[in-house]
Amino acid sequence: MTAFPDSFSSLRREMDQALSDVLPLPAGPESRVVEAARYSLLGGGKRLRPSLLLATGDMFGLPHTETLPFACALEMIHTYSLIHDDLPCMDDDDLRRGRPTCHRQYDEATAVLAGDLLLNAAFEILLAHCAQPDGTVGWQARVHAARRMARKAGIEGMIGGQAVDMQYEQTPADETSLRRMHRMKTGALLEAAMLVPADLAAPDPVLVASLETYADQVGLAFQIGDDLLDATATADQLGKTPGKDARDHKSTYVSLLGLHEAEKRLREACERSAAALGTLAGAGLDPAFLEGLTVFLTERES
Repeated sequence: MTAFPDSFSSLRREMDQALSDVLPLPAGPESRVVEAARYSLLGGGKRLRPSLLLATGDMFGLPHTETLPFACALEMIHTYSLIHDDLPCMDDDDLRRGRPTCHRQYDEATAVLAGDLLLNAAFEILLAHCAQPDGTVGWQARVHAARRMARKAGIEGMIGGQAVDMQYEQTPADETSLRRMHRMKTGALLEAAMLVPADLAAPDPVLVASLETYADQVGLAFQIGDDLLDATATADQLGKTPGKDARDHKSTYVSLLGLHEAEKRLREACERSAAALGTLAGAGLDPAFLEGLTVFLTERES
């Protein structure tokens, strides 16, 4: 069994190459927007979501010819959201992944267009894949998976969560409201990373339910970890500006619970996510990557 760090590194390398291939740099004056999109898309990043999608597909026996288009689309959607989140009208950030944010490196208009380009390119990739002749997976399953990704990226998921987050800049959130907001803003794309392969593989509904529980708790752990790092890490560790949540008076798990309790909730979420994998292992699947991810979330420093 390959150790999680080695498996994760291998999937990240595969994703880096695939993302470079699907967004080539054209000639002509429009190339500046593509250059800006590539700057953000290829400028580092953990590749957590697409790697998780590929690994979950591997667990279900799906070839990467079926899952890689979805993984590329997912990372492009995630990156477009970061470009737009960093804009002055949103979070107004100057640093992302250890480099100037897209609008600082280029300009605001170019950053908006670069984000728009990535979103459109993501669904162009999905539509092209759905139109391919049936292989391991039929076109209906591909369409179902693509629709799930669209929902998780839209008003029911990431975009809806960002809209709620902006409202809470004026009115502090309680823990229940904060949980709902992050389930949409952060958890939705992480959930898509695991449920899209399930849509393609069509496993027993009991296994899907276990994946949903795992995804929910991993999303919670990831967000609590982000809040802890924002409060305790340096800019070099994070690759972005630390302490912004407190400076902007945002409600976070740290501001609501304190550091000690937030750390406790992170461990508990990881324990619940690990427990949810028992059903998968009992069905003869190998959730080693998912198990490794829960450990990674408790130990990550960026």
